[in-house]
Amino acid sequence: MNDATIDKFLQHLRHERNLSPRTVDLYRRDLAQWAEFITDGGLRQLHHASVTASDIRLWLVDRSAQGDCAGTLRHKVQALRAFYRYLMWRGAVADNPAAQVELARLARPLPKLVREKTLDSIIDNPDIDLNDHDAVRDRLIVVLLYETGIRLSELIGLKDAAVDTRRGELKVRGKRDKDRIVPFGAELATWIERYRALRAQLPAIESDNLLLTHKGRPLYPSLVYHVVHGTLADAGATGKLSPHVLRHTFASVMLNHGAELNSVKELLGHESLAATQVYTHVTLSELQHNYEQAHPRALKKGG
Repeated sequence: MNDATIDKFLQHLRHERNLSPRTVDLYRRDLAQWAEFITDGGLRQLHHASVTASDIRLWLVDRSAQGDCAGTLRHKVQALRAFYRYLMWRGAVADNPAAQVELARLARPLPKLVREKTLDSIIDNPDIDLNDHDAVRDRLIVVLLYETGIRLSELIGLKDAAVDTRRGELKVRGKRDKDRIVPFGAELATWIERYRALRAQLPAIESDNLLLTHKGRPLYPSLVYHVVHGTLADAGATGKLSPHVLRHTFASVMLNHGAELNSVKELLGHESLAATQVYTHVTLSELQHNYEQAHPRALKKGG
């Protein structure tokens, strides 16, 4: 339905706020749906000043029943908030009822993972030239990301002096320049020492980082991404194949094998436990999948 006040608001967005025609069309659609609802399809007159937060919540319930997702509902509330701010600015209403309506929570997508068997096949694969600097470095990149859970930026900035293979510890500088110690096992220590021996044979070394290019310079993000993506794809992994996926996989594997949530939080360098808790949903999802694949009763059809 047409409403003169809504039309003026849309003109305000287009000509005074200089929003794009597409953005204004999104506002027009949401506000038209709202006007249709609040007037019972045009059977009642639209009085903006009499609208309450309860009216808006009822509309959201109706839209949800019609299949609108959380992101769409959030946008509709934001459109109403902007509209009533405009009405308050013009003195047409005393308050903003949409401001009292909580925005719908967006479902947080679960992190993507790589199967343990896939990574085992990569790490245990003997088909590698142990005398080739780049080949050993590339294998070490994958092993380091998977067995320590460090970030891409932390891997690239990892100093050689910060890696102690005798103690099985490395010191990484994380977000906000916070240092943390990450332990690692004998397997990774072997790969590091093997790589260090090859790195020492480079004709020139221009950095004190652990991992270098064949020219002796620090790594860069696109190189690491290319190495990880290519290695995982060659092993048959699908989906998003990035360094961060190996960080997700590290966390999930640790929890699946009995690590405490707080310990994983510290290893990842998370500020809060909430950031780590998402991996508990991943492990539960994994357990559910394994159960459905393995338990004889789970394989039976209902009815």
